[in-house]
Amino acid sequence: MPQAFRNTFLTLRDLIVSAGPLAFLAVGLLVLAYWWLNPNPPKKVTLATGPAQSAYEEFGKRYQKALAVDGIEVVLRPSDGSSHNLQLLRDGEADVAFVQGGTAELLPDDADNLISLGSLFVEPVWLFYRTDAAERAYNVSRLDGLRQLRGWRVNVGSEGSGVPKLMERLLEANKVEPGAVKMSRLEQTPATVDFLAGKLDALVFASAPESLMVQMLLQTPGVQLLDFAQHEAYARRFPFLTPVTLPRGVVDLAANVPTRDVRLVASTTSLLARDGTHPALLTLFAQNAQKLHGGSGWFNRAREFPNSRASELPIAKEGDRAMNEPVPVLQRYLPFWIANLIERMWLVLGILLAVMLPLSRIVPPLYQFRVRSRVFRWYGRLREVENDLEAGKTDSAELLKALSALEAQAEKVSVPLSYADELYALRNHIHLVRKKLLRASEGAESRPTPDTNHP
Repeated sequence: MPQAFRNTFLTLRDLIVSAGPLAFLAVGLLVLAYWWLNPNPPKKVTLATGPAQSAYEEFGKRYQKALAVDGIEVVLRPSDGSSHNLQLLRDGEADVAFVQGGTAELLPDDADNLISLGSLFVEPVWLFYRTDAAERAYNVSRLDGLRQLRGWRVNVGSEGSGVPKLMERLLEANKVEPGAVKMSRLEQTPATVDFLAGKLDALVFASAPESLMVQMLLQTPGVQLLDFAQHEAYARRFPFLTPVTLPRGVVDLAANVPTRDVRLVASTTSLLARDGTHPALLTLFAQNAQKLHGGSGWFNRAREFPNSRASELPIAKEGDRAMNEPVPVLQRYLPFWIANLIERMWLVLGILLAVMLPLSRIVPPLYQFRVRSRVFRWYGRLREVENDLEAGKTDSAELLKALSALEAQAEKVSVPLSYADELYALRNHIHLVRKKLLRASEGAESRPTPDTNHP
């Protein structure tokens, strides 16, 4: 091996051995902190949506597409609706879910186990009825209240949607006796088929206007949408309801659909999550909620949603940050997983740096000791030769032989150039001891031999 390469190799080896324990400690602390903080989210998350062709399903697909950009697979879990979604969260079968306010009873421990990422949009109560049914029952084409549903065949949706419970409360407030309305609990698609076929007189949805069923029925001839003339009074009686108005012509300006302003009552849908859901996933959902629900709609102006005004559960800090603060600087310029890693690890990195900087001061002295020890350890042997010389216990020839062996070993020692003076000092001292040994040897030879035969 060329001497230059050998010197470089030895220098690197000394550096690694000197700084190795400190580097190993730093890496160990980083691994421990990473394991404890778990900064990067799982690659798969389950989102409970709703029935087929519902607004929940449509929004679920939008979240699925948005999170796929950051490498997160969103598994859509169909359900019967809000009540079912809430139960899926409680049972751990979903991580995130759409839940409509007022359609399900919250349990006492829900506030400890569930969190909200904010209210996303309003879901009006759409009560569609057949014009011929109104004419047949009251000789009018339009109804003016829920009390006129007595004796009608009305589908209120599946039990898991929460709409049956909501309708029971609204009918009770209108003093409609239980059983006075023939309520069925079919899912949206079969209920719509029966309604259009005349097997049902009315059907009820609680859905965002993005629902395909809602948009289709709003433009179907012979189908009317109930006008809740007392919508302000409903909002006073039921805190989870909000009075909204479907503006004239908002569905189709050219066809003037609807032909008049329609007053409705609406509940607010929130995005809920289990308390143990990874914070990075909550951040992604909350940030994408700003993009998906922040625009204007039939019942709101731009940037009115998401908000925290109608939340029935504690707002997650990730949701609050997304609603009230701009996107973090790192996330604007770096991939999400890198920005998230830095944001969640920066405190640990700062603490680690504060601890390791003082400890790193021991590395230069340790490195210096290792390099100089390769030279200084031969001084011990040199001292032994010199002591033997002074004591006269060993023959000069043997001492010269030992000194030559020591010098040969010193010739093989390699040190960095910055420590070459130590090596040359060792060789110089060997030379001095050799001269001293030679002088002593010559002096011994020049002294006369005593005459033992002289009387």
